[in-house]
Amino acid sequence: MRSIFLYFFIAITTIQLNAQAAYWQQEVSYNMQIDMNVESNQFKGIQKLVYKNNSPDTLNKVFYHLYYNAFQPGSMMDVRSRTISDPDSRVGARIAALKDDEIGYQKINKLSQDGKKLTFKVVGTILEVELAKPILPGASTSFTMDFEAQVPLQVRRTGRDNKEGIRYSMTQWYPKMVEYDKQGWHANPYIGREFHGVWGNFDVAITIDSKYILGATGYLENANEIGYGYADENIEIEHGEKLTWKFTAPMVHDFAWVADPDFTHKTTELDNGTTLHFLYQADSNTTNWDSLPHFAVKIFEEMNQTFGEYPYKQYTVAQGGDGGMEYPMLTLITGHRSKGSLVGVTAHEAIHSWYQLLLATNESLYPWMDEGFTSYAEDVILPSILPKYKPFSGSYRSYFNLVESGKQEVLTTHADHYKTNRAYGVASYSMGLIFCHQLSYIVGYDVFLKGMKRYFNEWKYKHPTPNDFIRIIEKESGLELDWYLNQWIASTNTIDYGIKWMKEEDGLTTLTLEKIGELPMPLDIYVKYKNGKEEWINIPLRIMSGNKLKESNMGEYRVSEAWPWTYNLYELKLSSKIDNIESIVIDPSERMADINRENNTYPLKNDKIFKTK
Repeated sequence: MRSIFLYFFIAITTIQLNAQAAYWQQEVSYNMQIDMNVESNQFKGIQKLVYKNNSPDTLNKVFYHLYYNAFQPGSMMDVRSRTISDPDSRVGARIAALKDDEIGYQKINKLSQDGKKLTFKVVGTILEVELAKPILPGASTSFTMDFEAQVPLQVRRTGRDNKEGIRYSMTQWYPKMVEYDKQGWHANPYIGREFHGVWGNFDVAITIDSKYILGATGYLENANEIGYGYADENIEIEHGEKLTWKFTAPMVHDFAWVADPDFTHKTTELDNGTTLHFLYQADSNTTNWDSLPHFAVKIFEEMNQTFGEYPYKQYTVAQGGDGGMEYPMLTLITGHRSKGSLVGVTAHEAIHSWYQLLLATNESLYPWMDEGFTSYAEDVILPSILPKYKPFSGSYRSYFNLVESGKQEVLTTHADHYKTNRAYGVASYSMGLIFCHQLSYIVGYDVFLKGMKRYFNEWKYKHPTPNDFIRIIEKESGLELDWYLNQWIASTNTIDYGIKWMKEEDGLTTLTLEKIGELPMPLDIYVKYKNGKEEWINIPLRIMSGNKLKESNMGEYRVSEAWPWTYNLYELKLSSKIDNIESIVIDPSERMADINRENNTYPLKNDKIFKTK
C-alpha cells in the first residue's frame, strides 16, 4: 500500500512539474469604437475586451495601462525626464510646460465585467481594477469600458501636431490590458521607455473628419467606403462630414494609427503579395520618400530570406512621431531626412516587426533583445542595400567608450531604472548587437544565422526570454552557452586577451596567451608565415563542451586544447621557428569585444612581446 501511495505521489508530482514548466500566455480580443473630434483633439471610446486566462492562477484583479496620463505636469514621466542627468532632448521639460488643452489624459467613465459594475482606481498611468468574480484558470471574461481621452501635444512618440506638422500620431492611445505571465502582473508606470502587451485580436472602428487619411495596425476592411487610394479603381465615393475607418488585426499585441488631412498615399508589393503602404506629406522636405518604396522592398526581402518570413499581408511606413517607433504592421518615423537616414530608420523600425512585434520579448526587462537584435539584423542586411553603410563598428565604439566612462550598467537592469539614458541606449542597442555578433564568433556565422531563423520560427507569436533564445543557439551549435549569456547580461565583466610572450625550443614556437579581462571567451588565432602559409587555430573554452566548426572564410583550420577559464595563461604550440612567422592576430574578425586590441597582434607596434630562443 505504501509503495502504491509513493508511486502515486511521484506520478502526480511529475505531472505538476511538467505542467508548471509548460509555456502559456494570456489572450485578448479587443473591439473598440472611437469617435474623434479634430477640433478639441478629444475622443470618446467604447471598448469591449474578452480576456482569457491561460495561466494556472486564479486572477482576482486586473490592470490597464493609461499611457496618456503620463503627459501631464508632475507625472512620473515628467519628473524623470527633468531630473535624469542626461535628459532626452525630445522630452526634457516639455511635459511640465503643457497647458490644459495640451496635456494627455484617459478618463474611465464606466467599467463592467460580464455586465456587473466594477470598482477601479486610477494610479498615474495604471488603472487598478477589482473584479466582480475571479477569472479561473482556462476561463474567459468580458470587460466593457466607456472612456474618453485627450490627445496630448506630441511628446515622445505619441500625440498631435508634431514638429513636421502631422496631426495625429496615435500610439499608446487606448486603455490597454497589462500583461500577466509567469512573473505575475507587469503594471509598470509609463516613464517613456518600453512596452509589453498581451497577444490577441483587434477590431477597431475610428470615426473622424472625412478629410483625414489614416494608416493603422491591421487591415482596412471598408476601403471602398473610404477611398484616398485604398479603394478599388473606378469607384466614386461621396464623403460626408465624418467617415468611419474599420480595421482588423489578427494576432498582434498592440494597435496604433496615424492620421493627417494632407497625407499622400503610395503602395508597392513584395513578391509574396505583402502590400507596403507609405503615408507622408509630399513637399520639398520629403522628396526622398519617392525612392523609399524601392528600398523598403529590398529590406523586407532581405529579412524574409535571412531571418524568417514576415507573416502579415500589409505594412505601413507613415510620417509622424518624433523619430522612429515600431508598432504591429506600422511604423511612425519623422520624414524630413536624407535618403540614407530615411532608409536606415525605415530598416530599423521595419526589422522590429521580427524582434518585438513577432518575437515579443518583454522589452522592459530585456530591451537588448528588442533593440539589439534589431540593430544586429539591420547591420547584416543594410550593406547590400546601402553600399556605403558601415556595419557593427559604431556599436563596438559606443560600448568601449561607455566602459571607459565607468557608467556601464548590467543588461539585467529594468529599462526604467537605468541611471542614465546613455547607459540604457548603449546597453540596449550596442551591447544587444554585440551580444549577437559576438555569439556568431563563438558558434560560427552560418550556424548563428541558422539559429536566428530557427528562433524566429519556433518563438514567433510568443514572449521569448533570454534563456529561450540561448537554448535555440545551443541546440543549433551543440555547444554549452549559458556561461556567455550570464557573463554578458548579468555582469559588467570585460574581455581582454593578449599575446604575452613567445618562446622557441627545438625549432618550434610556443605562443603564450594571457587572459587579462574577467569575461572568458574562446579564441580564433590567425597565423601568417613568411612562406605564404596561413593557419587558423580555434581555442575553445572548456565550459563550452565542444568547439565551433570551421567558418567559410577560413583557410587551414585546427582546434587546440580547450582553455579552462580559471587559468590566466595558455600555451599554444606552433610548428615553426619565430623568425618564420610574419604575423599573429587574435580574432582578426574583431567580433570579440576586446577592450584592448593593441595587445592582440604580433608584431606589436611598440614590439613589447618578450621573445626568447
